Amino acid sequence: MEFAIEVHNLSKRFVKEKSIGELIRHPLRKEVICALDCVNLKVRKGEIFGLLGQNGAGKTTLLKVLSTLILPDSGIAYVNGYNVVKEEDLVKTKIGLIHSEERSFFWRLTAEQNLEFFASLYGISGSYAKERIENLLKLVELDKFNNSRFDSFSSGMKHRLSIARGLLNDPEVLLVDELTTGIDPIGASKIRDFLKQLSVEMGKTILLTTHNLHEAEAICDRIAILHKGKVRAVGTVAQLKRKTKQENLEQMFKKVVADV
Repeated sequence: MEFAIEVHNLSKRFVKEKSIGELIRHPLRKEVICALDCVNLKVRKGEIFGLLGQNGAGKTTLLKVLSTLILPDSGIAYVNGYNVVKEEDLVKTKIGLIHSEERSFFWRLTAEQNLEFFASLYGISGSYAKERIENLLKLVELDKFNNSRFDSFSSGMKHRLSIARGLLNDPEVLLVDELTTGIDPIGASKIRDFLKQLSVEMGKTILLTTHNLHEAEAICDRIAILHKGKVRAVGTVAQLKRKTKQENLEQMFKKVVADV
């Protein structure tokens, strides 16, 4: 199988939540937001593929569909050949979801205790769990902080622990959502190095979302520009620059979005 992720004509819509004032003035009116609009995408095995777009472009929604957290309204998506709707349990065995949501950890537990809890959800326990957790903490350079409480960690350390958690079940595909947001440049660079290592040395397929143009250029083999729920362009940064006849990354992005 050449592709780790395949998305065909995927669409997802949400009903916008109303304020109290809107409920009083227009109780029956519904505003529908199209988060994904007939998205088509293919991610090769072993590559780092970036979903590049502004806030609200649909990046996180696509990751949630691929990780089986929400259902699409129409279309089909596959992860390692498994249908994300009909073969949800098999998809879950192949993916690791990595995000910067700190509330998903237990703040008063140590790094090791947090990973032990999440390992138990995968059915990983005993000596194997202990060895796995030790190796992962070493991988993300948190082994010296294994007995430190999560609430004492810096933002960069918390995000690195998210990487360790996402690797507990040794997934073939990693879905990474805006992991470097809010981190200082040195911490963000370290996280990008970890992701490169996972791809090059361990053969992981990585699909990551970002709104950082320079991050996409630094780490991704290919990117897709997502804007208002639609895929506007796919290719390497160099290919898209040539296509739009723009040397500047920001101008290239603006050109792609404006031309559609």
